[in-house]
Order: sequence, then C-alpha cells, then structure tokens
Amino acid sequence: MELLTSLKIAHVLATVVLLGSALGLALWVWLARRKGDVTAHTRLLQRPLLFVWLLMGVCLVSMPFSGWWLVHLIGWPLGQTWVLGSSLIYTVGAFCWFWLSVRLNRLRTAPGAGNPKVTLGLAVFCAVCFIAIAGLMGAKPV
Repeated sequence: MELLTSLKIAHVLATVVLLGSALGLALWVWLARRKGDVTAHTRLLQRPLLFVWLLMGVCLVSMPFSGWWLVHLIGWPLGQTWVLGSSLIYTVGAFCWFWLSVRLNRLRTAPGAGNPKVTLGLAVFCAVCFIAIAGLMGAKPV
C-alpha cells in the first residue's frame, strides 16, 4: 500500500477511535446513571476502562505526528489558516482532555470532591473541539 494512503488511514482511524472511545465512555456513564447508579463515574478509571483511556491517549499523541506527516507529503504549507486553526483547537482540546482525565481520577479517589458540572462542561468542550477539528480536516477550506 502506498505510504500516503496508509498514513491517511492511520490518521482517520486514530480520529475514529478517539471519538468512538469518548462516546463509548460517555454512553456507559449515562446509561449507568439512568439506571440509578450514582457511583458510575467513580468506576470510570478502573482497570478494564484504563485500556480505553490509554487508547485515547495514544491516539491523542499520534495524531499531530501523522497529521504533520500528511501535510508534508501532500505539500500543503503549514501556514494555511485551517491547518493553524485546527492545530490551535487541537492543543486546547488535548489540554482539556488531560485536565478532564485528572478531574475524573480525582472524582474516583475522592467522591464528592469538585463540581460535576465543571467536569461535564469540560467533557462537552473536548468533544466539541475534536468534532470541530474533524470538520476542518474534512472540509479543508483553503
């Protein structure tokens, strides 16, 4: 398979796995809370789900490298507005994802600490950031 095609597949796959894992975790907590389990968020970072968080972390780390490599292979200048904008949104979204994982871990170890609305807001903001990046990458406005 050609390098460019393989790299595109890897980059898109990392995006799909990242958004799918986040959606899966959100649905898991939502369904558990709907059934009346108010401690569902405390089990979010336990061992079986640690794999999902590690998978999301690997995707977050690999996406900037594969994205840069794609831009380099295709020959687009890095100064294009959509590339710079998505890089900025990605940086903010990645820091928010890290902050969210720290908050969720703190909620797991000390239930009742912190404001759950801030945690929910952070999760929604991360999702909006990564969906906006996927939209920018799909549209590629020049």
